[in-house]
Amino acid sequence: MTEFRYDTQLLIEGHDLDEDAINDYFTGNFRGDCLLAVGDEDLIKIHYHTNEPWKVLEYCASLGEIYDIVVEDMDRQSRGLKG
Repeated sequence: MTEFRYDTQLLIEGHDLDEDAINDYFTGNFRGDCLLAVGDEDLIKIHYHTNEPWKVLEYCASLGEIYDIVVEDMDRQSRGLKG
């Protein structure tokens, strides 16, 4: 079993988004790994492995409109099942 079960990916569309501030918030407030938060002040792509994807979604929704949301269960995938 993987340490962090859910591969969480999404886009955040907003204004004055700051990828450094988002990175800092993730590392200070969430347990997980493989963080990718890249983009510009209008659009940020998030990729993160965590056991609590709902917290990630809640935080990201507070920053702007979220869409293209994908949450995959990597434990299921490792067992050959649909994630």
